[in-house]
Amino acid sequence: MKTLSLLAATAAALSLATPALAQGDRDKSQDFNGPYIGVSGGYTVQPNDGRETLIFDTNQDGSFDDSVNTSTGDNAFAPGFCGGAATGTANLDCRNDKDGFEYFARAGYDKRMGNFVLGAVIEGGRSEVRDSVSGFSGTPASYTMSREADWQAGARLRAGYTPGGGVLFYATGGGAFAKLDNRFTTTNAVNSFADNGKTNAWGYSAGGGAEAMLTDKISLGLEYLYTDLKDDDYVVNVGAGSAPATNPFLQNGTGTDIKRSNDSLRTHSVRATLNLRF
Repeated sequence: MKTLSLLAATAAALSLATPALAQGDRDKSQDFNGPYIGVSGGYTVQPNDGRETLIFDTNQDGSFDDSVNTSTGDNAFAPGFCGGAATGTANLDCRNDKDGFEYFARAGYDKRMGNFVLGAVIEGGRSEVRDSVSGFSGTPASYTMSREADWQAGARLRAGYTPGGGVLFYATGGGAFAKLDNRFTTTNAVNSFADNGKTNAWGYSAGGGAEAMLTDKISLGLEYLYTDLKDDDYVVNVGAGSAPATNPFLQNGTGTDIKRSNDSLRTHSVRATLNLRF
């Protein structure tokens, strides 16, 4: 529902974008032509709750398709999983993932050819979203993986149409990168746990928007952006700790590796842009 609301809000705002913002006696022939710097800020939601689980590699062969079983052959994670952060040791009332604000700095260049505009933009900043998944063992114990971006960057092309200057309507798409801060928490005090913390995530962004010239040098815009980042490098290794040899995580005698079943961090963003053109 949040995603649909954002899309609807973006569509409505774009439809209301009007050349009236850019009217006057000024020369519009050079609108959206040349370099610019700017900032953007808005709100981001991430539809990652879904049916995500934790997945396990009990023989550490690199294939995460194993079950963690007790000494009697039962599934140690029979209580199941939830798409959020655990609030206790039972699979109940998991905390929802966090949506939040975002803020970026950007620089770009546009080339106007009649009423058509081709350009490129690079940007860097961060969003405040947090995406978690939790698993529950029959011990009982909880195991939660969370990820959020320390910072993000993107490089995109854009193509648009301006009806005589004043306002530009455009589509945009390109590569995206994030330095992710991955965290693992558990109520299991018997086994040992080691992880690789921060990871690099690569992906793409695509969307569109509208931009209106307020003066010869300053433009104000509204943009929607969908981003998909691939995060498949984060692994938690479960070791023996003080656990006995019959511990479910020690089926191969050395330990078990844990990952998230969903290796993509997906977000929908609606942001305002403010640019200074040269």
